[in-house]
Amino acid sequence: MSDPIIVVPYDFSWNQEFKSIGLEIRQALGELAIRIDHIGSTSIEGLDAKPIIDIQISVRSFKPIEIYKTKLENIGFIYRYDNPDLTKRYFREKLRRKRIHIHIREFGSWSEQFSLLFRDYLRTNEDDCRKYAEVKYDLMKQYRNERDRYVEGKEPIIWEIMSRASKWSQVTGWKPGKTDM
Repeated sequence: MSDPIIVVPYDFSWNQEFKSIGLEIRQALGELAIRIDHIGSTSIEGLDAKPIIDIQISVRSFKPIEIYKTKLENIGFIYRYDNPDLTKRYFREKLRRKRIHIHIREFGSWSEQFSLLFRDYLRTNEDDCRKYAEVKYDLMKQYRNERDRYVEGKEPIIWEIMSRASKWSQVTGWKPGKTDM
């Protein structure tokens, strides 16, 4: 990905964009998708973010990938074979479409739960949202054209937030709510 890192103020249209895409995905995958959730910074009202809609699809198993791959390709997404993260299967939009990242994760897996807990916790904590946004703006200035370094630079704040989210989950008895779609 060679496009520059751009963080922008929260846009209320992001939720509607997710709903539109999520409905398309739900119609394509039906019951193959146990959950379809809006994740990432665009899913947290008020949080400044890169204007990329992240969608997590929870499935029983990655295999056979062809079931999901064909259905998602038919609605305009491309399977990224080069994704090094083995906890998910990753799809992107076709050329000349708005940026969308689709993360297929196994239902109940640590990586699926991590994304949902991070999102849900930040939806309840304005201070951590503000701190996270500040770090993202600082990293954007430092690494505007170095996506890997931008992503690596976010790791300390993400783990700091997740430490508090873990404690919050224990106090509240957190578990994922209903699927977004």
